[in-house]
Amino acid sequence: MASNFGDTSTVVGETSYQTNGPSGKSPKIDGPEKHSDRRHNALGKGPVTPGSEFVATMDYTIENRPFFVPIGKGGVIVALEELDRQLQQSGRTRLLSKKVPTDWTGKEIVPGRLGLINHGGSPKILTKPGRYPGFPLRNWWARSWSGTTGLSDTVIEFQGLTVVQVSQNQAAVVSDPQNHIFVIKNSGFVAYAIEGTYDVLSIVDQTHLPTVIKDKLTSVILGWTHEVKMKSKVSGKEEKEYVVATFLNIPASNCAILQRGDDLELLGAGQSVITNPSVTLRGLYTLGENQLEMPTKDIFTRDQVPVSLTIYLKWQLTEPLKLTTHGYNTPYDALRDKTQSILTQIVAHLDYSSMVKQRSLGPDNMDDGTDPSSAFLDALRTRAMDEMHEAALEYGIVLKDLAVIDRQFKGEIAATMDKLTTRALQAQVEAANVDRENSNKVKQEEGALSVTRIKAQAANTQADAEAYRVIAAAKAQAQRTRIEAEAQAEATRMAAEAESEAVRIKAAADAQVIDQFAREMEFRRMEVNRIKAYGSKTIFVPSETTGAQMGSAMALGMAASMGADVKRAAEKV
Repeated sequence: MASNFGDTSTVVGETSYQTNGPSGKSPKIDGPEKHSDRRHNALGKGPVTPGSEFVATMDYTIENRPFFVPIGKGGVIVALEELDRQLQQSGRTRLLSKKVPTDWTGKEIVPGRLGLINHGGSPKILTKPGRYPGFPLRNWWARSWSGTTGLSDTVIEFQGLTVVQVSQNQAAVVSDPQNHIFVIKNSGFVAYAIEGTYDVLSIVDQTHLPTVIKDKLTSVILGWTHEVKMKSKVSGKEEKEYVVATFLNIPASNCAILQRGDDLELLGAGQSVITNPSVTLRGLYTLGENQLEMPTKDIFTRDQVPVSLTIYLKWQLTEPLKLTTHGYNTPYDALRDKTQSILTQIVAHLDYSSMVKQRSLGPDNMDDGTDPSSAFLDALRTRAMDEMHEAALEYGIVLKDLAVIDRQFKGEIAATMDKLTTRALQAQVEAANVDRENSNKVKQEEGALSVTRIKAQAANTQADAEAYRVIAAAKAQAQRTRIEAEAQAEATRMAAEAESEAVRIKAAADAQVIDQFAREMEFRRMEVNRIKAYGSKTIFVPSETTGAQMGSAMALGMAASMGADVKRAAEKV
């Protein structure tokens, strides 16, 4: 496992130290690359020379640190064995116990655990799994059982023995017996302190630091930080906390500026930690685009009319070292001062009348230069934008957009304008109310007309339905009458035919009667029926006899005489 140790200086993510194994011999050091363009002198002395050790780190394992063994590929057990060998060579009590495990009784140690024994104040470690019998089966003179601990635990502290092993995402901040602070990443060590202690101050999750750093103006997240503090006793009574390490997690497209004396250093994105007290964090910056609306202070026109502008700025910080060299903490601070100065010079040469006609001032309405009210726009386009861009480059800022989105006039002119504006707004409101009332009336009339039209359509529909019903009823009645007449005629015809057939049959039957007596009897029956039908007092006169013919002749003569008299009377008249 590769170890990563840092001393009292800045440890950057690319710095790593490869050990040659668990022997604790001098490891190979790969220091950080020296980029002259990443450093700058705050006093204007130019870039720092490549020989500067601004962020160079020194491995504490190179020093003659007694009984300190880094954990290598062999793991914790191999490191403990190496530490035990060093203790024996120095004539001290060994660390690993010589007790042999059994399988029948005693304290049990399972695989993956370490047994802890307090031997007269000195630590004894049992590394082999099994059962360890107690007294009197084994020698436990001046020894006491202290339990077990996990072999893979991050921190093990027991009777002066310290074991630290951190994962890829963790970092351990440790204080040695001389109160020197160093940081361990993606590795570990075992150590036995003869004088003093190795104190593990904190185990830090490097990718989830608790403190969020945001830009107060744009609310952009600049990064995350975490400060590790150590308690120190002052005068044996008072305890104070001192910051001994500062962790940084800088996202992509962001950076940090570190300072040591008059020298500045640009630190890129990634996870870093600062342990050197002479190195401070100057600030965190974003290299992405930012935009903001900035109100200006009151500016006087050439005719002494005060006006306050609201500026829209869009910029991108490309060289943070230039910004911090000029003493500015944020790009906004640098742009604010320069923008105020340039706009003050532009507005001071313009009249109130040239500004009052234009409400929105920006690139969208700079196309036509023939408008007499565009003097301010021309000055903004030809002078302000050029000067601001040139000034921003001096601070390492690229100005991408500049526009005046609002202006407020003050003083008597402003009061007069407010009155006129209020009056115009009142007139607009009144006109809008009149239009609204007229519109409501028109809509009401249109609604009434629509109701009338719908009622007329309903009445027409009802009349059509009634007429259709009458016509249908008349057609049905006529059809019924026709059918009844046809049925009646058919019945009459059939009755006549039946009667005629009956008469014919009867006549044929009568014609077939030859007997005279029978004929006479039939004649008498007919007489009886005739008298029965017309009554016994009825007199029947023959119409075909001589007397009947004489009556007819007399009637004809009387009629002819009456006709002649009428004709003569008419001629006389």
